[in-house]
Amino acid sequence: MTDEIIIIGAGQAAAQAVQSLRAEGFAGPIRLFGDEPYAPYQRPPLSKKFLAGEIGYDRVELKAEDFYAQSGVATHWSTRVTEIDRRNKRLLTGDGQEFAYGKLLLATGSRVREINVPGFDLEGVHYLRNIDDVKSIQAHFRPGAKMVVVGGGYIGLEVAAVAAKRGIEVTVLEAADRVMARVVDPIVSHFYERVHAEEGVKIETGVTVAGFEGDTKVEAVVSGEGGRYPCDVVVVGIGILPNTELAAEAGLHVENGIAVDEFCRTSDPDICAAGDCTSHPNGIYGTRLRLESVHNAIEQGKTAAATLAGKEKPYNQVPWFWSDQYDLKLQITGLSNGYTQAVVRGDPTTGRSFAVFYLKEGVLIAVDAINRAPEFMMAKMLTARKAVLDPARIADESIAVKEIAG
Repeated sequence: MTDEIIIIGAGQAAAQAVQSLRAEGFAGPIRLFGDEPYAPYQRPPLSKKFLAGEIGYDRVELKAEDFYAQSGVATHWSTRVTEIDRRNKRLLTGDGQEFAYGKLLLATGSRVREINVPGFDLEGVHYLRNIDDVKSIQAHFRPGAKMVVVGGGYIGLEVAAVAAKRGIEVTVLEAADRVMARVVDPIVSHFYERVHAEEGVKIETGVTVAGFEGDTKVEAVVSGEGGRYPCDVVVVGIGILPNTELAAEAGLHVENGIAVDEFCRTSDPDICAAGDCTSHPNGIYGTRLRLESVHNAIEQGKTAAATLAGKEKPYNQVPWFWSDQYDLKLQITGLSNGYTQAVVRGDPTTGRSFAVFYLKEGVLIAVDAINRAPEFMMAKMLTARKAVLDPARIADESIAVKEIAG
C-alpha cells in the first residue's frame, strides 16, 4: 500500500491542488502527470496578452518549475495516463509505466470542440487551447493578412481583437444570430458587435461553415449559406469538451463531466476530480453545473486537496468569469440562464462602460459588468445572498452601487 497522491492533469486545478495539499498538512509523496511539455500555466492569457506577444511564458506559468521539486512533487511532463485500475489502485501511462496510488485526483481539463467539414485538416486551420497553438497562430501575424474566426464566443472575439490590433483583416463567422449568445443578453451582444465593427472587424451572424477550400493550405472558408470568405488563416473557436474518457473507462460516474459531490469526491471515495472536467452540485442555483473558468478550477483544487488530506471544505460559490477585448474588461458574476428581466446601469449605446443586472422574479442571479469593477464586486455579494432588487434603483446611477440593495 502507498499513501502517494497522484494528480492526472497539469492545469490550474492541478497546480492549486499541489499548493493546497501542502498547506493542508499532507506530507506524503505527490506525483503529477501532464500531457504537455510545460509545467502548469494559465490558459486565459493565451487568447489575450500572450497571443498579442505582450507577455512571455514566464508570465503565464503558474509556478516556477522548481516549485514542484521544492514541494516534493515528482513531475512527469509529456506523459499521458491511459488507464486507471481502480481495483488494484494503479495507473498505466502511454509509455508502459505503472504507478500505484493511495488517492487520486483527476484534473484532466478539457479539449477544443473540433469542426468536421471538408478541408478541416488543411494547413492554416487552427484551434487555440495551448501554448503551441498560440505559436502556430502567431506565425500568420503580418499586416494585411486575412483571418477568418469561426465562432463568436469569448475565445473567437478575443482572438479577433488581438489580430485586428496587429493589422490583420478579420472576419468572424457566428452560427447564432448574435455573438456570445450562450452567455449574455442581446444588449451586451450588440454592444460588442458595435465595438468590433468600430475596430475594423467584420462580424457575420447566422452563418454556418460548410468547408475550407485550398490545395494544401487554407485559402477560403465556404458557408452553408453560399458565401465564400478568402483567408490566409482560420482560427476555430466553437467551444470545449470535458476530458472524461479516462474516468468513464474506469467506471466512474460521468454526467456532463466527471460527477463529483460538494467535496469534489467522485463515485469512488479514493478519487477526486476538479476543474473543467467536472460537474458539481451548486446550492446557490439548485442544480448541477459544469463550469469552464479559472475561479472554478482554483476553488475545486482547494476543496479536492482538503478532501484528499482528510478534511472537508465544501465548494458552493457563485461562479464568475471574464473576457478582455481591446480596452474592455467584461466581468461576469453568476449565471443568467432563466432570467426574467435585464436591467441596464449605464449607457451601452454610446459609452464603453455599463452593467447589465439579470433578475429572476426580482432576485439577482447574475451581472455582466463592462469596465464596471464596483458593480462586479457588489454583484458577487448580492448574488450569493439571492438579493431581491428594485429595477429602478439599479438603473438610477445617482444611487451609489453599494446602495442599490436599499
